Amino acid sequence: MAGSKFENSKRNRYIRLLGRFTSGILSFLAKSDHPSKEEYERRVDANFRFLEQNEAVKLYKDEYTELEALAQKILDFRASDTDIETIKEELFYAQNQWEKKVNARRYKKDKHAGRADDGWE
Repeated sequence: MAGSKFENSKRNRYIRLLGRFTSGILSFLAKSDHPSKEEYERRVDANFRFLEQNEAVKLYKDEYTELEALAQKILDFRASDTDIETIKEELFYAQNQWEKKVNARRYKKDKHAGRADDGWE
């Protein structure tokens, strides 16, 4: 029992760190007027040091594995020679797709919304 609580706390900590890492980088890209590749690399290195202090944990939910893939994509772009505008576009697209997947299970269409007034009280 105590082992599973420890594993759950490690998993939750890792998920929070992944979210903090990706949101920090993406908010930097969104708020900065003219980001440069060097500034992006410096931000990724600064934010990644918190993530690398904890060990990676196996994530089972699909949305968390995609969040982990988004974080890996951020790290891959740091090492590549892609220009900053392409990086910005691709990361925002990946974040948007991730958020759509997360929100898809929250917002369901009313199955019988149009049949509310068909003569029944």
